[in-house]
Amino acid sequence: MNNTLQSMRNLRLTGMADRYEAIYSMPAHQRPQADVLIAQLLEAEDLSRNHRRSTLAIKNAKFRYQASIQELSFASSRNLDKDEIIALGDCSFIDRGENILITGATGCGKSFLASALGHQACSLGKKVAYYSLPKLLNTLKTDKIDGTFRKELKRIESKQLLILDDWGLTPLDTHARLALLQIIEDRHNKYATIITSQLPVATWHQYIDDNTIADAILDRIIHQAIRINLEGESMRKRPKNKIN
Repeated sequence: MNNTLQSMRNLRLTGMADRYEAIYSMPAHQRPQADVLIAQLLEAEDLSRNHRRSTLAIKNAKFRYQASIQELSFASSRNLDKDEIIALGDCSFIDRGENILITGATGCGKSFLASALGHQACSLGKKVAYYSLPKLLNTLKTDKIDGTFRKELKRIESKQLLILDDWGLTPLDTHARLALLQIIEDRHNKYATIITSQLPVATWHQYIDDNTIADAILDRIIHQAIRINLEGESMRKRPKNKIN
């Protein structure tokens, strides 16, 4: 038993090793038959690997909040449809390359909702990245100077779900407009993007402040997008563990 257990750990079959050890700590008459034992060991390893993958994906995504769909508040004052959010929880919108636009006043829970959907995607094995849009565009401007711009765009493009928080928070200069267009163009009809903004969608064209680029960007993100407009008082007035 000890040699088998050590071999499993040497092979990094952590889930299998833990289940094997637990089973052999049971009285002999309670241990499963060989075929059941193998099935249980394989199941344990599969669950362990999925957990490790999702944990790493959540860490790499760099979410603003540790959040889950189960923590969301569906009070009627929020204008948040529970059935719609539960349906989004299967993350099929990602496979279809559909975008989600979350708007509402400051503090109403836009970032928390986006984070919750992102965590759900990670748990289902999706590659996710979370950015504050102003910070991302500033980083890309620096990357343009040091020559890593294309590499960073490729990394962003590879994510099955991209979350752009704080859309419209700061003005866009020419470089920012072009970088944003490139990001959206690279993802169009391939991958999903979640955008959060205090600005109503109807004002986004004015925010971009360049008719040609605005038309190109909005044509790719707005049509057929899922729109969620949160309402109600600021969630930040509540205790910290209730900002949802």
